[in-house]
Amino acid sequence: MSDSDIALLLADATDGVEIGIAPYQAVLRGGRRRRARRWAVAAATALVLAGSSATLAVAGLPGGDGGQVASRPSASADADPSRALRTTLATGTDQGTKWRVLLDMWPAPRDERQADSQLAAMALRGETPPDAHKASDLIGKITYFVYRDYGGRTTKVMENTVPATDTLTGTDLMSGSLPLERGDTKDVRLVIGYVAKTAQRVLCAWTNDTATVVEKAGSGTGTDVPAIRSAAGSPYNWFVCLAPKGTEYKTAEVVE
Repeated sequence: MSDSDIALLLADATDGVEIGIAPYQAVLRGGRRRRARRWAVAAATALVLAGSSATLAVAGLPGGDGGQVASRPSASADADPSRALRTTLATGTDQGTKWRVLLDMWPAPRDERQADSQLAAMALRGETPPDAHKASDLIGKITYFVYRDYGGRTTKVMENTVPATDTLTGTDLMSGSLPLERGDTKDVRLVIGYVAKTAQRVLCAWTNDTATVVEKAGSGTGTDVPAIRSAAGSPYNWFVCLAPKGTEYKTAEVVE
């Protein structure tokens, strides 16, 4: 990667970033400029380019609050752009408190009429698509919002708008790390990310030198088991992993 490419990466990733209070990170592996755009993580602060592989840590934008579990793994040409496709990515109980991670995926509008309808439907849910200054900016693009629910309190933690043709290949991985509990600023244990449809295994490494292996979900894999899952309307597969209490996120990578 040339110096000019790195400069473009940094400029794209920092455009419109608001500084928050906690060092939550979003990580792009592969250094692709188009994927650095607007992966937003709640209350992020750090922007670091490190390593010869041009791994990018992206500071993000504060989110808001936000919730039928969708089971179809891919978008349909007949999907209604005015309705979000919701998938439950993970559920669990941490020290007696129930938590879950939810994904809202909005299909790509095909014309301005559909885009107007989608923008209005998003507004009713308190969702604002990043980089969409007018409804027509959504045409041909999918928009997703990721929510963290802890003890019944739901918070929007990630968002993005990308072309409907967007894909990942090989070991490409996009992930964000943040505390499990809303309001926590230190206990960075929750990792949420997406990978190529072909990815079979993700390794989430923790600061105590242990790791969690996340494998592709089978037909009977419940949401209480960490797994790589398809999501309705998504061109990627998604994963969630949680560090054990007492340790925190270190890295996440596709290992197969």
